[in-house]
Amino acid sequence: MKALVTGGGGFLGKAIVRLLLARGDAVRSFSRTPHPELATLGVEHCCGELHDPVAVDAAVAGCDIVYHVAAKAGIWGSFADFYQANVVGTQNVITACRRHGVRRLVYTSSPSVVFDGSDMEGVDESAPYPLHFHAPYPETKAAAEIFVRCSNSPELATVALRPHLIWGPEDNHLVPRILARGRQGALRRIGSRPCLVDTIYIDNAAAAHLLAADALTIGSPVAGKAYFLSQGEPIPLWEMVNRILAAGGLPPVTRTISPRLAYAIGWTLEKSYAALRIKSEPRMTRFVARELSTAHWFDISAARRDFGYQPTVSIDEGMERLQAWLTR
Repeated sequence: MKALVTGGGGFLGKAIVRLLLARGDAVRSFSRTPHPELATLGVEHCCGELHDPVAVDAAVAGCDIVYHVAAKAGIWGSFADFYQANVVGTQNVITACRRHGVRRLVYTSSPSVVFDGSDMEGVDESAPYPLHFHAPYPETKAAAEIFVRCSNSPELATVALRPHLIWGPEDNHLVPRILARGRQGALRRIGSRPCLVDTIYIDNAAAAHLLAADALTIGSPVAGKAYFLSQGEPIPLWEMVNRILAAGGLPPVTRTISPRLAYAIGWTLEKSYAALRIKSEPRMTRFVARELSTAHWFDISAARRDFGYQPTVSIDEGMERLQAWLTR
């Protein structure tokens, strides 16, 4: 079996690559820059941009399955940039799969594609896409997910996975951001409600991708569907943040601002940054204010039922591993 992992040098992509190699699959990675650590593992590498159809086509050629993990993530930036990477890039991947006869495509989506700014408590995959989005990332990921699901056919089986807040050793996004803000004393609780959120440890997220891929065949129950992925144990948001801070040797967040004030600050910063054409990321946006003041945890029974997903690393064990990595 030869697998292509787009974004194979990223946090989740690398974890998927390692699992594929461990079971004997040949792996090719596609990303903008080479990753020497993957080369040492015997991973073939293709350089390119997702919005470049020629580069994507070359990466897909000769592969049996594609794990499309790469995306432009973040809470700030131009809609055009997000669209080119997330929507056009995904369209290029699907076109290449069809051209080269690839039969299976596993797409990494996000629960944010159904986030409408309000609490999501125990929701399942029947939750609709919202009419309005607060940021380009969830909007373009939703558009890409819809395209992936609609592209399921007798020639190409597709599935979309929605892992929520991936964390663990080697995290280059969530954990570093929390620790950096913690060191600066810039973190504030938004509201006083103990909002529950789902997270997922990196090894569990990667394993779920392989389980879904193995269950994905033309006409299978998995084909054409989307699935939430998590630890299956919701935790109060700020307890999770404080546990990550503690793993990095930092004190907990104690200061609080109201959700209304956070949203107003986000709106003001967004307008100011846009007017002044500031490219750096604001400390607060409307999307972040909503996410940090609402509950979002999900029913993962569909993933358990359809492809046997079961988180094997608990939050407690994951935190021990994270602390060991941060203090190594």
